[in-house]
Amino acid sequence: MSGAASLERRAVTELRAAGRKLEGYAALFGSEARIGSFVETIAPGAFRSALAGDVLALLDHDQGKVLGRTRSGTLRLSEDSRGLSFSLDLPETAAGRDVLALAERGDLGGMSFGFIVPKGGDSWQGEKRTLRTIGLKEISVVQSWPAYPDTELALRSRLSLNNEQNRRRRSLILAEAGAWS
Repeated sequence: MSGAASLERRAVTELRAAGRKLEGYAALFGSEARIGSFVETIAPGAFRSALAGDVLALLDHDQGKVLGRTRSGTLRLSEDSRGLSFSLDLPETAAGRDVLALAERGDLGGMSFGFIVPKGGDSWQGEKRTLRTIGLKEISVVQSWPAYPDTELALRSRLSLNNEQNRRRRSLILAEAGAWS
């Protein structure tokens, strides 16, 4: 990957409400996700270095709707054998109350996370990408369908942006991805 790392997002649908807390997994190890023309998995330990940093919990990746953060202790993250688990104390804000109401009804779509891949943090075998180190920036509660909305950003780490052939290929992949949604 050349230049600055691009923010990528991925999703998983495992969460539960317990009082004013949400708990579950923001990412699962070994689970395959199809991103355009490639398949991606997360290796165990990929979040290890990110756990020491300040990570936000957001609503639908909206930086204006902060639900918690690790620095304040309202978001707790850990890795176990399944993946990146979280426990989030929901705030007494409109967004916090909305999330709690939707969680209690079972109406939330799931969880997602925003990240960057540092240089050397991924490996490729053909069209299979393995994330080995993830610079986690945020986890998000997703109200509707968890999806992979930033396919283009994910592809930038795979394809050279200076190559016209790759640019055309990326445009075709994005057009195909748009037809899926």
